[in-house]
Amino acid sequence: MTKRLLLAIAVTLCAGACGSGAGVTVQAPDGYVVRDDAAGTIRIDGSSTVAPLMKIAGEDFQDLTRKKVTVTVGVSGTGGGFEKFCNRETDIANASRRIKDSESKKCAAAGVEFVELQVANDALSVVVNTRNDWVDCLSVAQLKKLWAPDGTAAKWSEVDPTFPNRTVRRFGPGTDSGTFDYFTEAVNGKVGVITRNYNPTEDDNVTITGVSGDLGGVGFLGLSYALESKGKVRAVAIDGGKGCVEPSALTVQDGTYKPLGRPLFAYVSKAALTRPEVDSFIEYYYAALHTIVEEALFIDLTPEQESAALSAAKSAGLRV
Repeated sequence: MTKRLLLAIAVTLCAGACGSGAGVTVQAPDGYVVRDDAAGTIRIDGSSTVAPLMKIAGEDFQDLTRKKVTVTVGVSGTGGGFEKFCNRETDIANASRRIKDSESKKCAAAGVEFVELQVANDALSVVVNTRNDWVDCLSVAQLKKLWAPDGTAAKWSEVDPTFPNRTVRRFGPGTDSGTFDYFTEAVNGKVGVITRNYNPTEDDNVTITGVSGDLGGVGFLGLSYALESKGKVRAVAIDGGKGCVEPSALTVQDGTYKPLGRPLFAYVSKAALTRPEVDSFIEYYYAALHTIVEEALFIDLTPEQESAALSAAKSAGLRV
């Protein structure tokens, strides 16, 4: 199979009666052939950040199978996704962080074995209102003043005396989100530690709306959502100790965007992998990897990361 899929071939599949002329055009990766016995439902849930990747892959895969396979993608947050996964309610858990020991133990107790696959790279973005003309870069120390539970700044002038005396309004994901876990640990040093003075939500669009509607607004969310909302909010550079660095594909892949660059994962049940539809779907995802990641506005895997993911998939018995 060709792993680098910078080009795809268009394949037209008949939907319903071919005689009617109706058809669905999808992008089939060079060298990929869907399994003839792939049929049924693939249940996916978890991270809202990872969801766009799986929705794109799922929609194309359904077309490739002539709708013999249905792919459902829920969004209950990384923590909520792992809970369903360990309860055998889903086949795949989307995650914007690695599984916790406590979650892994819960899966083990339920007899759920899994394989961890990196599916893309992402960066957390700190966003401000587009009319905010005083913040271009924030240090980790300033992020703590904004988000730490003790000594949290009520005014922007408390973050930096050169900033205006304007009230800070904070927005961000809720506690079930892997984005929440990652941000709180990276900024405040411990998962879940954060000021109570903010507006949590499991819908990143609420964060975008909140920040765009308040000159003093600030929020954190995945880079892809910031890119999609360019013109509504503005992502600021982060100083992780070696100067201000803008969030971008290059700075995330080369590790200079610290501490808010991160990998994204899919955890696949080994029991589910014995089903042709799940095996073929994971094969399809990595066959179409670069196209999917680009379309979903995420950051591609490095060659080393891709090699590691393919090795993990092969070790679990996949045909990739």
